[in-house]
Amino acid sequence: MNFTLECPIYDSFRIHQIEGMFDVPLQKKAQQRFELDDPPTLSENWQIGLIVGPSGSGKSSVARRVYGDSLFTGFNWPESQSVLDAFPEKMPIKEIIRLFNTVGFSSPPSWIKPYSILSNGEKFRCDLAIALAQGETKDEKTPLLVFDEFTSVVDRTVAMASCVALAKSIRSGLIKRRFLAVTCHYDTAKWLEADWVLDMADGRLERRRLRRDPIKFDVVRCKNSAWELFKKHHYLSGSLSPMSISYMAILDDKPVGFAAVLPLIGQKNRKRFTRLVVLPDYQGLGIGMKMTEAVANIYRSAGTRINLTASHPCVVGHCKHSPLWRAVGVKQTGSKRIDNFCKGYKSSMGRAVVSFEYIG
Repeated sequence: MNFTLECPIYDSFRIHQIEGMFDVPLQKKAQQRFELDDPPTLSENWQIGLIVGPSGSGKSSVARRVYGDSLFTGFNWPESQSVLDAFPEKMPIKEIIRLFNTVGFSSPPSWIKPYSILSNGEKFRCDLAIALAQGETKDEKTPLLVFDEFTSVVDRTVAMASCVALAKSIRSGLIKRRFLAVTCHYDTAKWLEADWVLDMADGRLERRRLRRDPIKFDVVRCKNSAWELFKKHHYLSGSLSPMSISYMAILDDKPVGFAAVLPLIGQKNRKRFTRLVVLPDYQGLGIGMKMTEAVANIYRSAGTRINLTASHPCVVGHCKHSPLWRAVGVKQTGSKRIDNFCKGYKSSMGRAVVSFEYIG
């Protein structure tokens, strides 16, 4: 590609002053010449692309020139309504939840809040979800979404989690779209596992699917008091039974996930998970279920059977397709049984739930 962009210079006394002070023809400074490799066309076979480079290098200009019809230009979120209510009225709630989960925005307590009071990380994920919703199609074609300033307003933890969740959803076919990120952050190339990268610093196009490094974390026993760090992010009651045995996931010396186990009522040598939470910034990385399976494996290895009952679509979807779990019960309206097993015990009454047993 070879082209020149320019903008008009307003003729004013101050403009002439600047031109005289620096002895530079300002008209030349209002032009930018581009010489770069051709970005891939939509007729080529790719799923995720990346245009990256320093600020002012022309990333947005190139993206607009080549893929302008697919550029996401922002969304006006309602001031008082929840982010759920901002999606089209005809879109089923399950579709909205699916889009939230595909970008790592998996906390129901945050779904009911207005956009204005969410954190920057949550706002970014909402913007990404609504952008995906605006052009999604169920026909055979795969539309392109171009997202400018990708991850520019969030810290790198949220950026990594969002990239990993989005890339997984696109490559698995859960999201039937191509995606092009335009950003100044080079670290997104591996997190997105981009099929191609156009570096505006030198104008070169590199065609190869980058691979991200594995994410490693520790799972440790912890006191039940650790629940205080996580309880506001859980979609059920904030209470925790004093009989719970608790575990935490530790990533880079930071607590990021929590799981708790209780005896299964009325059954000897049986356990069940009673709480599972991952902090919002780390949702989308797969930490929750990896932590759950690490804990479940401890009990399974000791000869104890352990169950997981869930209503969250992410958890249900994972267990349904994993060889490590088998479904043992589905209740469309949740359990109608309430046991006075111990103080703080909560049943699943009123919720649609699926029960799985860990088989290892």
